[in-house]
Amino acid sequence: MTQTAALTVQQTARPHGFPTAAHFAFMESPVPVPTEGTALVENLYLSVDPYHRELMDEGGWDLDTPLEGRAIGRVTASRDPGLREGDLVFHREGWRTHALVTLGTQGTRKITAYEGVPLSAHLSILGGTGLTAYVALTRTAGLKPGDDLFVSAAAGGVGTATGRIARLLGAGRIIGSAGSPAKVEHLTRNLGFDAAFDYHDGPVAGQLALAAPDGIDVYVDNVGGDHLEGAISALRDHGRIAWVGAISQYNSTSAQPPAAPRNLFEIVDKSLRLEGVLVRNYTDVQGELEDFLVPHLQSGQIAPDETVVEGFERTVDAFLGMLRGENTGKMVVRIAD
Repeated sequence: MTQTAALTVQQTARPHGFPTAAHFAFMESPVPVPTEGTALVENLYLSVDPYHRELMDEGGWDLDTPLEGRAIGRVTASRDPGLREGDLVFHREGWRTHALVTLGTQGTRKITAYEGVPLSAHLSILGGTGLTAYVALTRTAGLKPGDDLFVSAAAGGVGTATGRIARLLGAGRIIGSAGSPAKVEHLTRNLGFDAAFDYHDGPVAGQLALAAPDGIDVYVDNVGGDHLEGAISALRDHGRIAWVGAISQYNSTSAQPPAAPRNLFEIVDKSLRLEGVLVRNYTDVQGELEDFLVPHLQSGQIAPDETVVEGFERTVDAFLGMLRGENTGKMVVRIAD
């Protein structure tokens, strides 16, 4: 492949259950040339995210077209008056080595390379992942100092960001669930969680009751299913649920919708509040997030939690690995320095 070639990842078939590499193809084409009002970006980092699995199903991504997704790149040529060669940009043009972007469309915006902060943080704790966690805590759940918090999938991208941000906001006891003993240890030893458990070790409700015998005030849900049911049981009166995702059902092969938690009426009985978190409704909070987190990142008080996979050719491997839970923190693909 020469320097005049660009690569994209395309979805070629709909999965039934867990996707495989056979559902994707790498396609080569000439590097695009900027037209009036656009800029050419050479991508440096790509994001693979749980929501991509939902987009693989009918009604999501179009087949045989380059896939949508978050990316960070450097402008190499521009006919957009708002972008100059060398500018660093965030955009959503997806899993490709090169993209044509226009400032202000498809989420395209210039980003700042903060001293002492890795550029990849703009896809993790300073990106949509961190913004989701920040919005879930500050807008949806209204976390107050001293509130006790439970986070599911706590070793993933949103989960680790939630734990980091909640501690900075003055949360009380922070409890997390994860999918392996190593991840449980990572949460308590390295990320400041007060307690954590492996959801494979027994019913979530029972393990959560042991970890939080006095209950919780806030639950940030990345899983749904038995985790949501267990959290409803553990929540105190007037507790709040920020529902981010439902990993437990993304790869289901059942034609039947997943069963609702059996204790939903406790939402009424306890005057609980459950609200979904859709990060695209809060793009105006991005500056606030950076103002809040960058000083802590620069001081070393917190760090981005990332698993970085090297090479564009491993984008699909990174995505499938993320779905299998092989990452700690945010899964990111590095294409170039």
